Amino acid sequence: MADYFTHFSCVLDVGSPEKATTALGLLAHLHLDEEGADDPEYAGFAMTQQDGPGSSILWFHDDDGQGDIEGVIRFVLRLAEEIDLTGLWGFEVAYTCSRPRLDAFGGGAHVIDLGARKSIGWTSTHEWLEAALRGEDFDA
Repeated sequence: MADYFTHFSCVLDVGSPEKATTALGLLAHLHLDEEGADDPEYAGFAMTQQDGPGSSILWFHDDDGQGDIEGVIRFVLRLAEEIDLTGLWGFEVAYTCSRPRLDAFGGGAHVIDLGARKSIGWTSTHEWLEAALRGEDFDA
């Protein structure tokens, strides 16, 4: 039997250590609210201050290979609203498998407009490859 994994590791500079502390508190509060939920909205990732207390940089990464990309996006959009983040932010993701399987490996990237509070684009290496092999514009 094969195990499938979603991996990511990315940072978000929220501008100040106080905002980073607010972010940690918000995530802890959301986790408490979701305790025991069948399908928690803010699970599947870990978040810490990258360089410890005093840092404005948050480090997001998958939780033991079972990363929830949508959970990260939901949280970052909620955080952007909470602490008034602006600008563009994004991250890459890798899909892997414990055994060789067709269509089990790949990756992608997501871009979020923090000020507009929405995801503005994403790409998938699998979809890009399929389009390129069909002769479509692979530079698009």
